[in-house]
Amino acid sequence: MIRYLKSKTQTSKDSDTDRLQGVRATVLDVIADVRERGDAAVRMYSERFDNWSPESFKLDQEQIDKIISSVPEQVIEDIRAVQSRVRTFAQHQKESLRDFEIETEPGVLLGQKNIPVGSSGAYVPGGRYPLTASAHMTVVTAKVAGVERVTACTPPIRGEIPAATVAAMHMAGADEILMLGGTQAIAAMAIGTETISKVDMLAGPGNAYVAEAKRQLFGEVGIDLFAGPTETMVIADEHADPFIVAVDLLSQAEHGPDSPAVLITTSEVLARRVLDLVDDILADMPTADYAAPAWRDHGQVVLVADLDSAYALADRYASEHVQVLTEDPRAALRAMRNYGALFLGEGTCVSYGDKVIGTNHTLPTRGAANYTGGLWVGKYLKTVTYQEVTDPAASAALGELCGRAARVEFFEGHARSGDVRAHKYAGTPLPWAPASL
Repeated sequence: MIRYLKSKTQTSKDSDTDRLQGVRATVLDVIADVRERGDAAVRMYSERFDNWSPESFKLDQEQIDKIISSVPEQVIEDIRAVQSRVRTFAQHQKESLRDFEIETEPGVLLGQKNIPVGSSGAYVPGGRYPLTASAHMTVVTAKVAGVERVTACTPPIRGEIPAATVAAMHMAGADEILMLGGTQAIAAMAIGTETISKVDMLAGPGNAYVAEAKRQLFGEVGIDLFAGPTETMVIADEHADPFIVAVDLLSQAEHGPDSPAVLITTSEVLARRVLDLVDDILADMPTADYAAPAWRDHGQVVLVADLDSAYALADRYASEHVQVLTEDPRAALRAMRNYGALFLGEGTCVSYGDKVIGTNHTLPTRGAANYTGGLWVGKYLKTVTYQEVTDPAASAALGELCGRAARVEFFEGHARSGDVRAHKYAGTPLPWAPASL
């Protein structure tokens, strides 16, 4: 049994398609222009979109020191505390990976190495919300992975430099900090200009234009994820506190008017109480201009027969964030497979993951949790392999096998690479050898 006590509204697909096509066209033009004109194009778009055209987009050390000095000491201490948590978790992730070399048979050595990318770009959004926490997630994690050069970009906010964000980027270890936002920032980092060095990989959230720029540039550079609007889901049973459920749903709905918030519950009593409480809370919520339309258009309340059904339905959603408010929240670890991150029990909330707890908040959306996890140290590492055959007899045996296997696929050149080793090390006849040999 699945019953919807609240469903999302039917938005116009034509309108969504038109908007997406407009975004794609704009981004395509900006990228092409930056590719052709470099710094001049970057400056033009920064003036047009952000009314921002400083002498240099890159902050020097004197500017950084002055900006950080304006940040309250408590904010600095809080940034330091959060980054310590992020760094600790990322370090444990890195230690879970290992290089190795094995001898699979006498004289045949196979190995694996994890090599960090040489450079990465970290995009830290501005706009309505200066997402300081994104600096922790994209810069600290890259540095723990061993990335040599991290270029961090953030836009000005209404013509002002977001001082706390600059402090966070610097304290996280950014090697270059640029006051630059939007498609022009993504394009500049991915392509390179006269004054902005090209990076190997891009990471960090952003608006639809930033996300589309990353999509169009993927392949030319690596990216972390194809990100969409923030998603949250709460799985609750009759033991959950409906007030906490309502607050936590709206805490993520405030990200934007297109942010889905979904409750799946086994209790109709709880569900109806949550619906009432959401309306009460929205009445004077400071961010209701985002949270209210998000809840109205994308919020859902779903009643299911039991928790097994709840977990199965949640897996079909493959939500970015899944908060489990049940009597035995750890059961979700065993039952579920499709989610960006799980938040287990009443003492945990998605906002902790977003802001302070130490796990990475850059997570898959729009069903991508079906095939990938979120940003982590491993995203900045290239797992590469190497091979060495030191025993002539082993090489001869491999050569004979390679010759047979390659000819099944009609790859004569491949086969001959094996043949010559079988001939050299074991005297195997070489009927195709040229007479001049």
